[in-house]
Amino acid sequence: MKKGFLIITALFFVWSAMAQDKKAEAILDAMSAKYKALKTFNANFTYGVEGANMKLSNVFTGNVTVKGNKFKLKTAGQEIFNNGKDIYTYVKETNEVNISDFNPNDDSDFSPTKIYSIYKKGYKYIFKEEKKEGAASYEVVELSPTSGKSNVAKIQISVNKSDKSIKTWKVWDKSGKKTVFRIDKFVPNVPAADALFTFDKAKYPGVEVVDLR
Repeated sequence: MKKGFLIITALFFVWSAMAQDKKAEAILDAMSAKYKALKTFNANFTYGVEGANMKLSNVFTGNVTVKGNKFKLKTAGQEIFNNGKDIYTYVKETNEVNISDFNPNDDSDFSPTKIYSIYKKGYKYIFKEEKKEGAASYEVVELSPTSGKSNVAKIQISVNKSDKSIKTWKVWDKSGKKTVFRIDKFVPNVPAADALFTFDKAKYPGVEVVDLR
């Protein structure tokens, strides 16, 4: 009798874990579909390191515009332009821009063009919880890398339950450091000419160009 109870209990926990995975997958798929359906988008964001008191330190703000596999990112004294072929990294303090080849296969998982689909390769995921902030409800999904070589320990994504938009990303590294990215404003389908994603040195007088291609 006791053995049978233990088997039933074990099966219950296995079923629960599978159900959580299915729920997490449904949430992530809906979120990913939302962003992939957009021709372009622009977002203002804040990021910083979250301490034990839940407050952020080393706080920065930024802005990003994305169009397909192209993006322009501006934050912390840098501007990064990716036109789908080349990456331009401009540093305001030194008035210098580095140009390198863009390889989508080698690009960081946390590139603005891939961040909404990274869960599809190299991560397992579970539904963590549902929580309310003001009038909005958010579903929290936790991702864990399948490779022990990753510097990431886990990621938690908060997805708005009603419109499937992302509110926050929380990324833990293996040292326990937690970096939080929060979307402050999101505008879908903004006008974005292709020229926006290529560095125009005429707009940066005296800039030093370092071509690493």
